[in-house]
Amino acid sequence: MVCEDSRQDKVAWITGASSGIGRALALRLARDGWKVAASARRAGELGALSRESGGTIQPFPLDVCDRDGVQATLSAIERGLGPVSLAVFAAGTYVRDTPSRFDVDAMRRMVELNLMGTGNCLEAVIPRMVARGQGQIGLVGSVSGYGGLPGGGVYGATKSALITMAEAMVPELRLKGVRLSVINPGFVKTALTDANDFPMPFMISAEDAAERIVKGLKAGRFEIAFPRRMALSLKFLSLLPYPLYFTLTSKMLRRG
Repeated sequence: MVCEDSRQDKVAWITGASSGIGRALALRLARDGWKVAASARRAGELGALSRESGGTIQPFPLDVCDRDGVQATLSAIERGLGPVSLAVFAAGTYVRDTPSRFDVDAMRRMVELNLMGTGNCLEAVIPRMVARGQGQIGLVGSVSGYGGLPGGGVYGATKSALITMAEAMVPELRLKGVRLSVINPGFVKTALTDANDFPMPFMISAEDAAERIVKGLKAGRFEIAFPRRMALSLKFLSLLPYPLYFTLTSKMLRRG
């Protein structure tokens, strides 16, 4: 468990680290004494992150959709910094969708990045952690993965898939000494949410999100969901009978 490890020589690998939650988490872990390997497609942003950290965060540019590139990057990280004991996979994207203009290309892009990209990272890191008999992994899902919401059908489906996959993997990984957590944020102020033009209740900062993630990882929780009111509201919504569920979600439709 993170809270029981000495952080000296501990190595964390964060994907999606050029912005948002991934960036804030990389800085938070670096302040806590971790050696952080930061991956994202935007090399320039990773360089700025490394400079901000005083060199504590090392950039490893990567497109997580590149299966071979993921394997090569993890090998480079472990050669340069040491074995990865904590991996948090935060790379992802969101595009609002609508069934009246369904776009399978946009769907494919979200599935490839949010789901398959995370799968590429899991394929690389799990065997190494299992071989060492220890390690901790965090998958960044979303509270939108609890149920289908207008405008977020494909995005929510990718996050729901991550949650389901994580639930299925936990029992075996625990036997192998590897802890797996799913991180389900609500609205967090990032470049993605800055593009939204609808009300976003219970919004928190990326820095606040990073604090909550670290706290949850230290506690060894399977689900790290926040803000609490948002998570509980959507979990309750998902338990309602469908007639009532659709009555409520219909109120989320855009008019005109």
